[in-house]
Amino acid sequence: MSNQRVERVAVEIQRLVTQILREEINDPRVQQVNLTDTQVTGDLSQATLYYSLLSDLASDAKKAQKGLDKAKGLIRHGLAQRMTMYKVPELIFKKDESVAYGNKIDELLRKLNQN
Repeated sequence: MSNQRVERVAVEIQRLVTQILREEINDPRVQQVNLTDTQVTGDLSQATLYYSLLSDLASDAKKAQKGLDKAKGLIRHGLAQRMTMYKVPELIFKKDESVAYGNKIDELLRKLNQN
């Protein structure tokens, strides 16, 4: 399958899942979730959605992951209604660690500049 199509599907899935989270999911555990990236396999069978939270607490991250896992079926059903694909990909939610990693690098650079 063309790489361009896979990328277009990933962008569309991210846009629609964000919309579904905001409009249809009433779980307070997922209200602070922001989707940062989506990667879809070449055969369009799986979509990995990376998310970040405004809170840095580990307990909030665990609650958000549980909320997303619980709402996965409803989100996938919403995708099936909105997309014109033969089969909607299986959804996998993962916390995006790149934001925390970037903050750590920034902090190290600030420390270097102070010395």
